[in-house]
Amino acid sequence: MAHVLMVISNGIQVKSYRTGYWSEEFHVPLNRLEEAGHKVTIASPKGGDGTVDQFSLIDEMDPKGESKEFEKLGRWKDTLRLADLSAADYDAIVFVGGHGPMFDVSYDPHAHRLINEMYDKGGIIGAECHAPSVLAFTYREDGKSIIAGKKVTAYPDAYEPKEVLEFLPYSVEQELAKVGEYISDLDTKQLAIWADSQIVTSRDPASSEAMANELLKVLK
Repeated sequence: MAHVLMVISNGIQVKSYRTGYWSEEFHVPLNRLEEAGHKVTIASPKGGDGTVDQFSLIDEMDPKGESKEFEKLGRWKDTLRLADLSAADYDAIVFVGGHGPMFDVSYDPHAHRLINEMYDKGGIIGAECHAPSVLAFTYREDGKSIIAGKKVTAYPDAYEPKEVLEFLPYSVEQELAKVGEYISDLDTKQLAIWADSQIVTSRDPASSEAMANELLKVLK
């Protein structure tokens, strides 16, 4: 079975706004992968504890309480540090979404290194929701983004809550559109798109299951 590295945010405080990873986008792929017999290791830019976006745990976002129950398991604790890792030890790397990754994961040079290492060895790279920004900021030897000219999706501007816009460092949709072919397809309930045979992106929390399904298809 495959060994998958999942990357979560350590969290960020911007003025009055605190954010991190989105719980549903963490536990849905994680549970599906482990149920299928794959091994999953958790990492973050700084190592140590990750931080969940508390908004992902409110009743409106978590009506069945699945995210709240998952967070009690502490899978966000004692994560490995990206700087200490090599893609040679994994078959795939999956970047969990949420606003948090826009601030730490997406700018992390070791995240960029691991992506390039994974791609060069023929491994699988997944990025959910806001996390595809890390792909836009990952450059190949020719100086181009790893997703240059490729079809990608991510959290659309149309979905962004107006009350948090002032705190965000950029628009994920616009950053992806600068380098790749951004697709939102808002009429589709779940959306996960392969940029090529190795890179898959998903649009939003509702697409976590779609991401899991696509990963399970290729990780045999």
